[in-house]
Amino acid sequence: MSAQRSELKNIGYEIFIGALSLLSIFNLVLVAVARGDGDLQNVLLAMNAIFSGVFLIDFTYRLTTAPSRKDYFFRHFGWADLLASLPLAQLKFLRIFRLVRVFRLMRGVGGRSVLRTLVRDRAGSALFTLLLTGILVLQFGSLTILRVEVDAPDANITTASDALWYTVVTISTVGYGDQFPVTTAGRIVGAIIIVVGVGIFGTFTGYLANLFLTPRKAPERVDALTQLRHVLDLPGVTVEDVGRVLALHRDGRPD
Repeated sequence: MSAQRSELKNIGYEIFIGALSLLSIFNLVLVAVARGDGDLQNVLLAMNAIFSGVFLIDFTYRLTTAPSRKDYFFRHFGWADLLASLPLAQLKFLRIFRLVRVFRLMRGVGGRSVLRTLVRDRAGSALFTLLLTGILVLQFGSLTILRVEVDAPDANITTASDALWYTVVTISTVGYGDQFPVTTAGRIVGAIIIVVGVGIFGTFTGYLANLFLTPRKAPERVDALTQLRHVLDLPGVTVEDVGRVLALHRDGRPD
């Protein structure tokens, strides 16, 4: 259990990495299904490049924070994390080790503890949820808009590059207008991407505001609470003694 605890990172982070690993493995199936469509495959290849970058950062993070780098690399499948981070189709199956790790760590912590941690760390959980949602919308939004638009008359979203660019611009609510859907189905997909994008960036803005604007306890306030706690632990303390301590700190004259 102690080895699992030392290997466990933030709960929300572990779930995020596990979800990305599952999505990247699922993409192997999509690549096989879309084998005859080069543009759809190019979208999946672009997403795989993003996943490879995230997984390489994850490997670096785990290696630098591991209690024993040797144990992590050889006993906890760090070598598999490194190889799976490479954008090579032959090595993607190694990402299954990340799923195994996440499942093992979550099982060791327990379902109730996981839920309590996610609820207690709502801001962090929301951040990872936003990142995962953005990646899902980027991939499936691009695949869908390309699928419904590519054969339409006068379509201007006809390549993987067009679809990815349109989805990124739409999610960010920038809306350059150089790429746009011309079919009814494409406009419905675009409307969904817009609504989700507004939600993502609105929530992300709220997260940043909460992060930077939440007041922190001033050092003198912490000292006051520490001294008050010390006073309350003393035998024979009266209400007048507590009031005297509070009055001294309120007047800016800590004793």
